[in-house]
Amino acid sequence: MTSDPSEFDLSAVREEFPILTRRSYLNSCSLGALSKRSEQYLDEFQELWHDMGASAWYQHWLGRIEDLRIHVADFWGSSAAEIAFLPSTSAALAMVGESVPGGSRNKVICTELDFPTLPYQWVVKPEIELVVLESPDGIRIDPEQFSAAVDERTLFVATSHVFFTTGYVQDISTLAEIAHNAGAYCIIDGYQGAGQVPLRLTDTDVDFYTAGPLKWLCGGPGLAYLYVKSELINQLKPRITSWFATTQQFDFNPSGFEYRPDARRFELGTPALPTVHTALGGQEVLDAVGIDQILHLNTQLTNHLVNKAHNLGFEITLPELGHRSAIIMIPHENPPGAVAHLAKQGIIVDHRPGFVRISPHFYNTKEEIDQCIETLANY
Repeated sequence: MTSDPSEFDLSAVREEFPILTRRSYLNSCSLGALSKRSEQYLDEFQELWHDMGASAWYQHWLGRIEDLRIHVADFWGSSAAEIAFLPSTSAALAMVGESVPGGSRNKVICTELDFPTLPYQWVVKPEIELVVLESPDGIRIDPEQFSAAVDERTLFVATSHVFFTTGYVQDISTLAEIAHNAGAYCIIDGYQGAGQVPLRLTDTDVDFYTAGPLKWLCGGPGLAYLYVKSELINQLKPRITSWFATTQQFDFNPSGFEYRPDARRFELGTPALPTVHTALGGQEVLDAVGIDQILHLNTQLTNHLVNKAHNLGFEITLPELGHRSAIIMIPHENPPGAVAHLAKQGIIVDHRPGFVRISPHFYNTKEEIDQCIETLANY
């Protein structure tokens, strides 16, 4: 595998993912395919557990955690010191919410297109006024809507990088500017972005960004990554914490808590070590291919999917070019039945209310997409 487009070998990439020999797997926005590289790291983890038990923590596993942190930082354009590991996006959002002092600010701006994890963080807090922006077309939210909604009481602009039901890619730099002009913070749920959308987080000026290995990064469930802008880290003192968040981690002194000077002060205890290993494997595979090549391949695949669907009579409403991702929503009168029908033919996709959702990734082929759309058309 290589990040040089002229040397890209799709067959070698496909050999890395065993599921592709069994199924036409077009559901990476729900769960990325598991790689042999990830399996190798997981085997290593299990063997060390069998051989060393807890001693492996000090000689191996703490180092693996830091290996992953460095890889993630390189991939999405931040420093390793700006990354915390948490169990889930929900935990990451809750950590941010419990770290930022509200003062006179009690207003949070989300949208109806965000995954419910985002608004759920604040809808349960009676002291917060949650504003949920409505989409004018069911696909996007105009930046002007955010501008009109934020004011001197706004604490967070909290929204998605890529909308999970439409595939629309938001301009997060613009959203950060809108938030900052009102004195608010910008927190972005990037779980559907990282791994399919190019990122240089330090260039975006967002304050917080959360993603993880479950989907496009092909690393499995049980882990989330939280980016915290470097200049904010030492200003914030989380009100929920753990022994991983203190500089005195191995002193075991209940009176000796001192926040770490980097983003690890936001961590919530022992991370899911199996996922640390599978995530490292998936990240290495993506790094070898390169995000530019991934974007190029995914664009080709989604364009082919859209053209094929249109030719077979499906009507698809798409985000405009420049805001389109590898999440394609096909309207259907019976999405669960259609997905089950496709599964019987060895084609794995997903559904959301009113839609069959298809999400190819760099390891897929146009032939798999043809088979998927033709089978869907015959249901």
